[in-house]
This record gives sequence, C-alpha cells and structure tokens, in this order.
Amino acid sequence: MGVWRRSQTDAELAAIETVYREQLGSFVRLATAITGDEQVALDAVHDGFVRAVRYRSRLRDRESAPGWVCRIVLNEARKRSTAERRHALSPKAATEELTTNGHREAGAAVSALASLPERQRLVLFLRYYADLDYAGIAEALGISRGTVSATLHAARSNLQAKLKEVNA
Repeated sequence: MGVWRRSQTDAELAAIETVYREQLGSFVRLATAITGDEQVALDAVHDGFVRAVRYRSRLRDRESAPGWVCRIVLNEARKRSTAERRHALSPKAATEELTTNGHREAGAAVSALASLPERQRLVLFLRYYADLDYAGIAEALGISRGTVSATLHAARSNLQAKLKEVNA
C-alpha cells in the first residue's frame, strides 16, 4: 500500500472515529426509535460502524462522514426493525398503553408520529434525535438539502395538524 493510500485510509478512519465519539448517543437514540428496542439498536449501531470501517474507502470526504455513517446505521436499524417488527407494539397498542398509564398526550404524540410517512418520520428523527444538520440528513437519506427542508416543513405541519385533531 502506497504512502498516499495509507494517509487517505488514516484520514477516513479518523473521520469515522470522530463521528463515533461525537454522535454515538444520537445514533443509538435514532436506532432505538426505529427498532423499538435499545439492545437491538445497539447491535445495529455497532454493526453500522463496523460496516463504515470496512467500506471506508467509499467515504468521499471528512465533512460528509456524519451523514454517510448515519445512512449506514439507519440501514442497519431498518433491517433489524423489519426482522423484529412482529415483536414490537403497533402504534395503536403503544397509544393505548400510554393512555392507560395516564399519559394521554404522550400517547397521542406517539400515534401522530407513527402515522407520518416514513421519510417525514426519518427526517424528524435525524434532525431532532440524531442532531444532524440539513447536509447530514441529505447525505444520510440520499436526498437534496432542499428536499430535507421541504420534508421537515411538511412533517412539522402534519404533526401539528394531527395533534390538533387529537386535542380538539
């Protein structure tokens, strides 16, 4: 391996390590929100970082590392969510459980959030749980920054309308 390639690999590893140190907690929260289980989420995040290291040569530049790693973690969480879906509570059951525990507002929020289209839910999670900026969200989802902005606006509007319906 030449000196140039070695230094490039070192830079890619350093970028992934920085993402790990700075955003591990956010990625775990994001994966937990997707899978519904913290242990499954931890496994997804771990495997996501393993894949990121394995395929680090595909990383375009250090600035895109947070979104690039997030996309990998997101895909791992989605895979596990599909596999674990039969064990998870449905949004309606989650709402009923929260309502019976005296948390009607939380149950309504869970139901409203679960009823959003997948892209809107993901953009909300990436923005507010993973704390990614618009560029990071765009990289993670493979969409443009303008689409991130429009989707985030639509998600907020839809969520607000659904919560108003519940509280009316």
